[in-house]
Amino acid sequence: MKWRLGTRESRLALVQSGSVAAALRALGVEVEMVPIKTSGDRLAQVALADFGGKALFVKEIEEALLDGRVDIAVHSLKDMPAVLPRGLTLGAFPPRGDPRDVLVTRTGGALADLPAGSVVGTSSLRRRVLLLARRADLCLEPIRGNVDTRLGKLAEGRYDALIMAKAGLDRLGLAPAHVVPLAVDEFLPAVGQGILAVEVRADHREGLELLERVDDTRTRMEAVAERSFLRRLGGDCHTPVAGHARVEAGAITVTGLVASLDGRTVLCSSVSGAAGAAEALGAELAGELLARGAAPLLAAGGPP
Repeated sequence: MKWRLGTRESRLALVQSGSVAAALRALGVEVEMVPIKTSGDRLAQVALADFGGKALFVKEIEEALLDGRVDIAVHSLKDMPAVLPRGLTLGAFPPRGDPRDVLVTRTGGALADLPAGSVVGTSSLRRRVLLLARRADLCLEPIRGNVDTRLGKLAEGRYDALIMAKAGLDRLGLAPAHVVPLAVDEFLPAVGQGILAVEVRADHREGLELLERVDDTRTRMEAVAERSFLRRLGGDCHTPVAGHARVEAGAITVTGLVASLDGRTVLCSSVSGAAGAAEALGAELAGELLARGAAPLLAAGGPP
């Protein structure tokens, strides 16, 4: 049987999906890549929060799954809404990439070294808030486009620096001259950052059994905790939300953040416990932040 794998058309998406296809082919499975243009790709120059948010990067691919045009699909987990459409499930999480953000500059130096007024490109509310909390004197400007496009805009001098996901650079084999990783405990990543998710129909028994063979247990626990946190919050791309889980020696620590749009209020906390309780711990963390006042922040950042 040939397995049809749905993916976005960008170079990064094809590389990421190709890594999953390679893992399946190593098991003797025939895989056909099926590139699909998503709404998020077509609306490359607009603010996603104004047109439906992260779901725009997965909507058409999930429709192809549900109507049987593809058998499995590969996504960047951070692009996926907290709640999946009825009939779909996440069948595998390959080993996680580096979850950190990085600062990419034209001239070198760390975040503290950027001159006041430097133009930093990011369209992420989370990154914007974390930057404002550290350097309110910077000029933050939106930027869209794929990784190569954004790096090109930096090289042209349209920006002095960018904040990007390290996993994306790593997977593309890109090593810009001036890159500084931002520590997870100081610059909390997006939920699911660095994780690939393989989606499949929930009733596709053969597909689920196949995907178990490329699933990484540690990554799955981290993904489950982070998505449980996001789902309990009800967070979306209209509100600055961050979350990161780390499994070590059978235990898991989940850290989460909710902030106001202006960055003046930032709520952050962590919980730890047995890795097997990942889902419950993610929800517990969200409940703690909601009790501390996250609900009004989430409501204030809601869609217009």
